[in-house]
Amino acid sequence: MKQEEIMSLKEKAIRDRIKYIEDSIIKAQEYLESGKHAHWQRFRPWFVNKVKDGEVLPPHRDWVKNVFLRRCEKSLFRNQKRLDKMTQKNSELASKLPPRS
Repeated sequence: MKQEEIMSLKEKAIRDRIKYIEDSIIKAQEYLESGKHAHWQRFRPWFVNKVKDGEVLPPHRDWVKNVFLRRCEKSLFRNQKRLDKMTQKNSELASKLPPRS
């Protein structure tokens, strides 16, 4: 594979990751507003579900707002920064290459 193809694959992976994170943020905000997506897989606890009267409880709204959303927003910022650096690097490399005739 050429260097350009590798960079485009990396760029595509980062763009896909950014889209996934943005979708996660949207679902979390919808949960906070209306309670939608209460049993979404990304909200599941790591070990044991909380159960009350035989019913699995949704995640606590404070956890979604203060932990989940913050982590997603931080991850989104880092990935956007990586993408910006990568596109700058690609444009610098492209400007150094001799023109094709």
